[in-house]
Amino acid sequence: MSPTEMAYRKSAIGGASGFGLLVALYDTLAGDLRRAAEAERGNDLEKRTRELNHALLVIAHLENWVSRGSGGVLADQLVAFYRSLRRKMIEAQAKRSAAILEEEMKLVLKIREAWQGLELRGAPSLPEDRGWSKPATYPGTSAAQSRQSVSHWSA
Repeated sequence: MSPTEMAYRKSAIGGASGFGLLVALYDTLAGDLRRAAEAERGNDLEKRTRELNHALLVIAHLENWVSRGSGGVLADQLVAFYRSLRRKMIEAQAKRSAAILEEEMKLVLKIREAWQGLELRGAPSLPEDRGWSKPATYPGTSAAQSRQSVSHWSA
């Protein structure tokens, strides 16, 4: 990520709601996957690894937030999604497949769109109202669903 992109994201996050911060994390994750796929196509294994390592950090932040909550169906679905995403990232590296990374990016963007829709509809900024605790630095969500369920995601 360029210094300009980083500055833009920092300023955008400054006044963001909980859902806005969550959308920013999903944007970052999707960008990491896109850049990793591009690096794979360009045979730049160092860059691919760097991008996927960063994506794993973002996933860890999202999972950490989910683990602070009280659970529920959405939490279980998001945890399953994050686990599956990690497995697919490892598979993509082993198979040297940019296509797998791009498919995962599409799923991330689909979920991102659902969170953004909640924000635009004026849902509570975080699921705190449902008994979830707010994380120290990252708002999050709960766990994700199996691959099949993610393709039918609705918010």
